[in-house]
Amino acid sequence: MKVTVKYFASIREAVGVPAEVRDTQASTLAALRDELVALGGPYAESLTRGKAVRLALNQVMVDESVALTDGAEVAFFPPVTGG
Repeated sequence: MKVTVKYFASIREAVGVPAEVRDTQASTLAALRDELVALGGPYAESLTRGKAVRLALNQVMVDESVALTDGAEVAFFPPVTGG
């Protein structure tokens, strides 16, 4: 299936693109994250397990156990603090 993946803040800076369309075999957001980490380099550095990463599916904040659907928009971003 094809999904649009968007990256924000420090993740976007690390990966080097604001968004991309990816072919994936992932059935959940967690599996998509693992696929991206497996690419290595900046993907692994910014999305690896243990890093605080928030996810949204079709512009709704979700847990990474949520099912992924064809044509979905997935967003990865670090937690944001204000002050």
